[in-house]
Amino acid sequence: MFGHRSDGKELKNLSPIFKIMPSVMKERCDAQVYFNQDINITPMENYIAKKAEEGIKLSILDIVFAAVVRIIAERPQLNRFCVNGRTYARNDITISLAIKKSLTDGGEETNIKPYFTGNETIFEVRQILQDLIEENKKVETQNSMDKFVNFINKIPTSVIKFVVSRLVAMDKHGHLPKSIIKLSPFHTSAYITNVGSLGINSIYHHIYNFGTTSLFFAMGKKKKSFIYEDDEIREEKAINVAFVGDERICDGYYFASSFRQLYKYLMHPELLETPGKREQEV
Repeated sequence: MFGHRSDGKELKNLSPIFKIMPSVMKERCDAQVYFNQDINITPMENYIAKKAEEGIKLSILDIVFAAVVRIIAERPQLNRFCVNGRTYARNDITISLAIKKSLTDGGEETNIKPYFTGNETIFEVRQILQDLIEENKKVETQNSMDKFVNFINKIPTSVIKFVVSRLVAMDKHGHLPKSIIKLSPFHTSAYITNVGSLGINSIYHHIYNFGTTSLFFAMGKKKKSFIYEDDEIREEKAINVAFVGDERICDGYYFASSFRQLYKYLMHPELLETPGKREQEV
């Protein structure tokens, strides 16, 4: 059936401009928009210190992760994706994260992709995230994606090219098996990378043409920055968050409103202590 996919529901009642955009901008690389903002991390650090006194360990990554999960749950248009001229509402909320097993030049890299209901508190998000990070940082651990990639690497290059081209074609027409979609980090609501842990500033990371990723967030290292808040400019400790998104999924106003909501959660992480509520596409 045309337009059917196991990971999303095709949206039929889009406005004319959003109906035609995926046919005009056929690939994600055609539709990438870029945005960055310095985020005052003092409220997050104060919150982390307060929770530490209560015996609860949190990090800035935990807060950012929980805030991104929450806005995707509350702002369902962020969880759309475009494939083969069609726009879909994603069934699940997933966030992909690349991790290094060791911070060395030769350290292996792997990807994790936790699933969320959108109802989680910050503590539940943190537990899900940290359990996966700890397990997958073990050198001897190979997750499903690692095993699949290692299998592909054992076959000749000419066969790899054929296999990948077939996977791309199957994905384009909605025939990619659920098992591959489940393990693929490219089929996800958003991708987050913490390049600050590598000691560098944030980067604009492209969103992938293969898969269904529509949002990419990159967190940079801590720095001093002049922040305009409460009608005054102050020098604050900050991180820069760089964002790359697919402009075909929603309009600029929706993106801007979503970023304001994300910023509110980062400035007031305590709001994430209560369970969220996932809103569905109308």
